[in-house]
Formats: sequence, structure tokens, C-alpha cells
Amino acid sequence: MSIDISKYKNAIVLNHPLITHKITQLRDKATKTNQFRLLVKEVTILEGYEALRHLPTYNVAIETPVEPTVQPVVNRKALCFVPILRAGLGMADGMAELVPGATFGHIGLYRDEVTHQPVEYYCKLPQNISEKDVYLIDPMLATGGSAIDSVKMLKAHGAQKITFICIIAAPEGVKAFCETYPDIPLYIGALDRCLNEDAYICPGLGDCGDRTFGTVVVEK
Repeated sequence: MSIDISKYKNAIVLNHPLITHKITQLRDKATKTNQFRLLVKEVTILEGYEALRHLPTYNVAIETPVEPTVQPVVNRKALCFVPILRAGLGMADGMAELVPGATFGHIGLYRDEVTHQPVEYYCKLPQNISEKDVYLIDPMLATGGSAIDSVKMLKAHGAQKITFICIIAAPEGVKAFCETYPDIPLYIGALDRCLNEDAYICPGLGDCGDRTFGTVVVEK
């Protein structure tokens, strides 16, 4: 049964040709680890540019070569990027390049190979997380379990404003996430066809963590 995600207003699929081009390269099983890692960073920068459109700013006084002026700058202290370990680490450099000086938190989850459900093993967040705009990042949104549990953890620690960014999503994951958190913006680089019987995204790109960190020669 096909899933129509158009009714989920918080799901934004970024149909940008540069993002699509780079994701095609990510999908290719011939893409080597070093190039894969670089592509993840590049896609993250392109997606982050869109997702960070409403960043908080404040005014500072500067002098141009012509005259004094007051101009806006990004409030870096108001931001927190939170990758879901371990694959989300591949996106961290891209977000840091966009906003140097932003704070980071980390959430550790892994997927049980039998139940396909997320299992928590680590959570480290800034103490003032409630005061920050939080951007949760993970390359793959498959069943939605890891993203949903990560948001639950963020909320339990006081996070108020959360955005989720992924590179590839399955319709099943989008449905689960958006029905659980209809108020949280979800930015998607590419929407794929479906999940297979092993809960892998099709056509997908395999195990993003393994391919980012070179722990397998060929993805599953």
C-alpha cells in the first residue's frame, strides 16, 4: 500500500538538483569511503542551508570601508546540533561548517537486528538545551523509530524547539514521524520508495554508518 506524505505539512522534501545529484553518487555502491564521507558533508551543507533559513539573529555595530552601520549576525549560542550516533556524525561537519561555534549534543541509538527497534546507549546534551534551537540530524529515516525516540529524549531534557534533518527517508518513516510530531519540521533530501522486509530503505544507499566509517567493503 502506497503512502501519501503530501498531507504532512511539516515534511519538506528538498527537490534541489544539486542535492539529488549528490545523493545519486551516495547511492552508488562503487563510491568509496572517503568520497562517500565528503558527499554526506556536502549534502548536509545544502540541506542545512534550507533548514536554517529562520535562524535567530541579533544586530551588531560594525564599520564598512564606507561608513558605520548596524547589521544582523547569527546568534550561534542559540543553536545546538544533535547527531544520532553513529551515522549522524557524518553530517556533523557539514552543520559545523555552516555555523562555526554552534554547540553540539549527541544521542546514541542502535537498531536491534531482530526487532528493528532503536536501543538507547548514550545521551549527552548541553545543560541549557531548553534555550536553544535544536537541529537533530541523521542520514536515514527508515521506520522512524530512532528519530521518534531521539525527539522524546530531547523533550525529556527540556528541548522546546526542534527540527529534524535527514538525507534519505522512506514513506513509512515519514508517516510515523509526522503523525507522532506534527509540529516538528522534517527536512528530507530524497524520498524513497519503501522499506524492504529487513527495514532497509529502497533503493536507499545501504548502511550509511558502515559506508561513512568504512566498516564494510560493500553495503548490505
